[in-house]
Amino acid sequence: ASAAIKRYVELGNALNATALNAIGTRYVCLLNATELEAIDPPSLKLASLDPSACSQETKNILYEKAKKAFSDQHRLPAYYELILPYLGGAPAADLKALSKDNVNMNVSTFVTLRRESLMSLTPPEVQGLLGLNLPELAQWQYRAPVREWIQVQKQSELDKLHIGLTGGTQEGYINIVTPKFPAPSSAPLGTVAMAFHLLPALFLSFLMVSILS
Repeated sequence: ASAAIKRYVELGNALNATALNAIGTRYVCLLNATELEAIDPPSLKLASLDPSACSQETKNILYEKAKKAFSDQHRLPAYYELILPYLGGAPAADLKALSKDNVNMNVSTFVTLRRESLMSLTPPEVQGLLGLNLPELAQWQYRAPVREWIQVQKQSELDKLHIGLTGGTQEGYINIVTPKFPAPSSAPLGTVAMAFHLLPALFLSFLMVSILS
């Protein structure tokens, strides 16, 4: 099937909705970048794809295709549901914009977002994305990728979410490093102590020699 799809694309045929539905998500995930570019964006309006199991590169390409396909509905409430299957490839800028639209994203969707995009989101932006589902984030705080996201946030900002997230960076602490000064002498401590101990005897010997001479 993969070879047939490749041949189909090589002949200059676009992957329209009929072709996409025929080959299914499984084989779409096997397409390389060049073949994915043959997908006609409007065809995604009629195709039924779930790229969640695809590689990150494939998700990224399909997201851009879907974004173009549904661009005429970007300001409509239905846009989120249309773009939802492809959000795993969304860049951070698009997620930040989406956080202002009261989409009430499920946490199960949130944890499958593009990693670098997720990590760049601030606590207020995550709150905007999850909306009513925000409390469920606490159940994920010890699991990846939420754990890693928490670790790069200020704890004071996490506290403002009021859902009990812990593990963020603390503020107001200063690491004090005690400087190490070199020893006043390179001689071993025992040798120095012995020298001080012998000083009176040496002085007495010097005095006796002076008197006798």
